[in-house]
Amino acid sequence: MKKILVVGSNSFSGATFVDYALKTGAHVLGMSRSKEPVDPLLPYKWGNHSNFEFNKLDLNKDLPKIMQVIESEKPTFIVNFAAQGMVAQSWLAPEDWFMTNAVSTIKFHDKLRKCKFLERYVHVSTPEVYGSCSGFVKENFPFKPSTPYAVSRAAADMSLRTFNTAYEFPVVSTRAANVYGPGQQLYRIIPRTILFILLGRKMQLHGGGTSTRSFIHMQDVSDATWKIMENGKNGDTYHISTDNVISIHDLVMNICNKLNVSFNEYVEVVGERLGKDTAYHLDSTKLKTELGWKDSISLDKGIEECIEWIRNNLSVLKEQPYDYIHRP
Repeated sequence: MKKILVVGSNSFSGATFVDYALKTGAHVLGMSRSKEPVDPLLPYKWGNHSNFEFNKLDLNKDLPKIMQVIESEKPTFIVNFAAQGMVAQSWLAPEDWFMTNAVSTIKFHDKLRKCKFLERYVHVSTPEVYGSCSGFVKENFPFKPSTPYAVSRAAADMSLRTFNTAYEFPVVSTRAANVYGPGQQLYRIIPRTILFILLGRKMQLHGGGTSTRSFIHMQDVSDATWKIMENGKNGDTYHISTDNVISIHDLVMNICNKLNVSFNEYVEVVGERLGKDTAYHLDSTKLKTELGWKDSISLDKGIEECIEWIRNNLSVLKEQPYDYIHRP
């Protein structure tokens, strides 16, 4: 039985990967700085899983306790989804983003490199480190971050390169396109659009939604992350993405059409956010050719799953915060 520690297990990506790992029969330790949210926001709560233990620990404040758990449990794999997220908000208190994503994360890495029982550490990064770019970029594309969030993530990524070279630290990194799926935080574009329409509220669309993105279902990302965890090459980075690109405007229009409502009635166009990248599209050929992965859930099917999830849990979800709440 594999023993896996998932850091950031309360995040959408982390919770979905926990569910995926438990379904393989793995023993999973979860770790997040906040208590577990309501069940509809935790995909691993939707099944009958018994091999899961949750630890409420904060990377910024509880590193000694975190290492006590790790040294006691000796997980074979650690997958780290934890990060201070949100691009626009990182301009408001950039020091918080740098503390979590760079300083505390690098302190964590420096402890992990001494854990001889660790077979592989999976560092979940972001394509934001590339900045705005045209075409489909490969893993060796140069960094050009354009926000405090992106700079803070790039710092940890570059530090890990040195750790792999100097210490042979067994790290692999992932960068995924825009993830989505049932269980995602309500401030993200797909669940927010669905929820607001079902509640009869108008939603703001920054910049008219002209930026383009690839959206990939988190189940496909979890499958890719598992393959990378097991068989990725230490020191390498892997892109996880579809080949399909859509503008945010067309994405929201698609959701409106599926819910049989007027785009103009439910959407208000407002100014663009500071530093927002126009586009970043990832070439995932490496992952497909080296590890035999491919995405399997279409955007249309995924949106329908999200609509069903929100409808089935509307009484609970409508009582949750709709906007991002920052915690230092």
